[in-house]
Amino acid sequence: MKLGIVGLPNVGKSTLFNSLTKAGAESANYPFCTIDPNIGIVPVPDERLTVLGDLYKTERVVPATIEFVDIAGLVKGASKGEGLGNQFLSNIREVDAIVHVVRCFEDGNVIHVDGSVNPVRDIETIDLELIFSDLEILERRISKVAKSAKNDKAAAKELEMLERLKAHLEEGKMAKAFQTEDEEETEFYNGYNLLTAKPVIYAANVKEDDLADDGSNNLYVKAVRDIAALENSAVFVISAQIEQEIAELDEDEKRMFLEELGLTESGLEKLIKASYRLLGLISYLTAGPKETRAWTIKIGTKAPQAAGKIHTDFERGFIRAEIVNYHNLVECGNYNAAKEKGLVRSEGKEYVVQDGDVVLFRFNV
Repeated sequence: MKLGIVGLPNVGKSTLFNSLTKAGAESANYPFCTIDPNIGIVPVPDERLTVLGDLYKTERVVPATIEFVDIAGLVKGASKGEGLGNQFLSNIREVDAIVHVVRCFEDGNVIHVDGSVNPVRDIETIDLELIFSDLEILERRISKVAKSAKNDKAAAKELEMLERLKAHLEEGKMAKAFQTEDEEETEFYNGYNLLTAKPVIYAANVKEDDLADDGSNNLYVKAVRDIAALENSAVFVISAQIEQEIAELDEDEKRMFLEELGLTESGLEKLIKASYRLLGLISYLTAGPKETRAWTIKIGTKAPQAAGKIHTDFERGFIRAEIVNYHNLVECGNYNAAKEKGLVRSEGKEYVVQDGDVVLFRFNV
């Protein structure tokens, strides 16, 4: 899973990125310039892997990972070259979802680019810059398709849809609110990889005092939640400053620190849950003496396609999947005991893999 982080300058975006990726195993921070983003790869915390690793005395435990892409703070007029311009937006065209960091705290020592804290205005500013960036993509596509539209039915159909989509964006609407009329149009639309078509998770950045009640008494957070509800986006409340402190601690210290704050999970864990829910993702597990691993798939994925996540040969030569529920396996203490109790099932090509399934694929190529 790949998430792009956007926001105005001074909203806590880079603080959040640095603290999230410091918690990770791998972090590649490229020297910042106009178009080079910061990239960090973070393991998805999953205690099931630790338990299975101990159970199987595994040599290697491999968690699922999330790649974060952090770009420079956007300002009003970025698409016209203000600030650092918008050419670096191309770095987040390939992400699965956008994490939009919104400032929801007052602090006289932290300057706001527009002079005051106003999440509604700030969200509109970023949305417009994303729309302008998408319009640029559409205009380039229109000029290309227009040349062949006179003699090509498919091109003529695409051109007509492009004009509708362009008009939709010019009204200040996001691409995800646009309705395609048939499968062919949907295929065209998906090919443009528009920023405003991507799911959004709002990170409402608050001060420490607002964390314990999840920002329920913070009017700025309420404004962000109201916007998210209208567009079916996700919201999670975070304190980038606290995340930075958490990132410096080891696992035991982190848990104690979170308990003192009245919290049960870190911002990273909140973000991962929000991302999985928004994108409709789950994890199935494979376990053995050599490797225990989490594999991320879409909800509704059938066994052969889930096997294909491991290797295309697994999907091509799929015979069956031997499946035991994680909790059943742990309760029994080992795979053979679970099998004796009839808790290991043999499933075929139509089986839809569930979160927490521990799977052994049988295949023949």
